[in-house]
Amino acid sequence: MVSYQELHQQNHKITELTNILQHLLGDRSLCDSEVTCSLFFDYVNLVKEHMAVTDSGMYSKLLGSGDQKLNNIANRFMGGSREINRIFSAYLKRWCKIKNKELVIKEYDAFMQDTQEMFDIVLDRIQNETEHLYPAVRRLTGDARDVA
Repeated sequence: MVSYQELHQQNHKITELTNILQHLLGDRSLCDSEVTCSLFFDYVNLVKEHMAVTDSGMYSKLLGSGDQKLNNIANRFMGGSREINRIFSAYLKRWCKIKNKELVIKEYDAFMQDTQEMFDIVLDRIQNETEHLYPAVRRLTGDARDVA
C-alpha cells in the first residue's frame, strides 16, 4: 500500500534532484563526473518508480468510478504518462549509456536544451498530480492517507 505522504516524499526528492542536477549539469566540466552521473541515474530511477506507482495505483480507481469527470482525469494522466515515458526513453537513448550509467554529451547546448525540457515536463507532471490527480482520488475514495 502506498500513501499520499510517500508520493509527496517522492515528488520532493525528484524536485530536489532536479534542482541539484540543473546546477551540476549547467557546468560542462561536471557533466561527466561520477557524482553527477550517479545523481542523474538516481533521478531517472526515481522518476520511473514514481510513474509506475501513480500509473498502477490511481487510474483504475478513477476509471472504475462511473463518473465522466474522473474518467477524463484518468485518461488525461494516462496519456501524459505515455508521452512522458516516450520522451524519457528517447532522451535516455540519445544522451545516456544506461548499462554503464554514463552521460554521452557530444553537443552540450543540445543536451542542455533537451535536459531542461525533460526536467520541465517532469516538474509540470508533479505539480499536476498534486493539484488534480491526488485530490480527485481522495474525493473518490474518502481516504486521506492511502492511495492503494
